[in-house]
Amino acid sequence: MLDRSTTAPDSPEATDLQPVSERIRARLIESGQRFHANDNIADVLREGELDALRREVAQHMQGVLSALVIDTASDHNTAETAKRVAKMFVDEVFGGRYRPAPAVTTFPNAARLNELMIVGPIAVRSACSHHLCPIIGRVWIGVLPNAESELIGLSKYARLTDWIMSRPQIQEEAVVMLADELEARIRPDGLAVVMEADHFCMHWRGVKDDQSVMTNSVMRGAFQSNSDLRREFLSLRRAARP
Repeated sequence: MLDRSTTAPDSPEATDLQPVSERIRARLIESGQRFHANDNIADVLREGELDALRREVAQHMQGVLSALVIDTASDHNTAETAKRVAKMFVDEVFGGRYRPAPAVTTFPNAARLNELMIVGPIAVRSACSHHLCPIIGRVWIGVLPNAESELIGLSKYARLTDWIMSRPQIQEEAVVMLADELEARIRPDGLAVVMEADHFCMHWRGVKDDQSVMTNSVMRGAFQSNSDLRREFLSLRRAARP
């Protein structure tokens, strides 16, 4: 009998014995990489593992449906639900965990632009990591570039936002992650991110309050030190709200 405790995580023997999630987890632990709900783990995934992960998630989801006493064998509405949910989690609502960052072409600030630029509102669709309920909202981004900044195309702001938000998130952490990603790529004198969102963990469950909206912001560089610039950004953001 094969001793699993002495089998290398990615050996052929281990591949036959271990669920793909265990192999991925072992790789993450070995590399010292964090794998919280809002972390991206694309760099440790290997060819074919996402297909295997979908199948594994579907198996576990089928167990959840069974535990909820739902007769998926005779209920045509839920017969394929486990597979659909697995695909939705891995490819769509949590896809930002499993796919690498979108390709973002930068170009030099040849015109030496140094005026405030505002992008938004950008639609946000995420999920609360406490209950996996939807978070639906909008993001506004303010950039104050300098001569050395790398500029990115308008659509790339939306792609990066979607990549960050398509994971189980806490809104306060999500805006910081988005600000970090943009600041590293653009290297501006100032960066501002404001997110406004409905949380279905309040609308759909618990107090069932469908009026509350959460708004929070991150201010970096000139936006933090220059109150006039900050007011200008917030004023223009309000004017741009639909």
